[in-house]
Amino acid sequence: MVNVLRSFEPLALPRPRGAHRYDLFSPKLGRRLTLYRRSAFEAWLMLEADPAIKNFCERPGFVAIHGQRRVVDFWARSDDRECLVLLEATLVNGLPQSCTDFDPDAFDIRHIDIADRAAARVWTENWQRILPVMIAARGLVKPSLPGAIERFVASPQSLMAIEREFSTGDPSLVRAAVFELLHRGRIQALELHTESLSFLTRFVAILVKS
Repeated sequence: MVNVLRSFEPLALPRPRGAHRYDLFSPKLGRRLTLYRRSAFEAWLMLEADPAIKNFCERPGFVAIHGQRRVVDFWARSDDRECLVLLEATLVNGLPQSCTDFDPDAFDIRHIDIADRAAARVWTENWQRILPVMIAARGLVKPSLPGAIERFVASPQSLMAIEREFSTGDPSLVRAAVFELLHRGRIQALELHTESLSFLTRFVAILVKS
């Protein structure tokens, strides 16, 4: 079990020559973050969309793997474990030793490689569509709406049926409430792992074990 709650600050590293820059907003963290590789962007989507992940940080420090000091792409924490997420190796030289160096024996190491990202491609592409809806509606969804939707999807309901049931004006707020519940792990839509999001996508409440 993870008993000590801790967090980290992202390293302010220069953008690698020729690298794309991704300026993002994380609903889970409630802040902006900047990434410099497509692989890091896709890994962020996987962490952001996983309700088991309670906190994370991009580029939290360094770790020595096989004698080479490299950037940790993400630190992530769930209820009962912490892990360091590593993508393709990013080796560093000449950076101050005062930066955080993680003990690789004190954390689980999670490698997210090309095959992992390819296997999750449909899921992450769906979340690229989901997150902007959530972000645009921040603070606008009535507090009572998510609970009402969660009760309505005690049996599977399509996005179309949910919007029809609850929309009295702008359906995007109902959609945002659905996506917020999905983000929090209160409901699920297993077909989002294999099919593109549509009005026919079905959502169902997750039964909480007593």
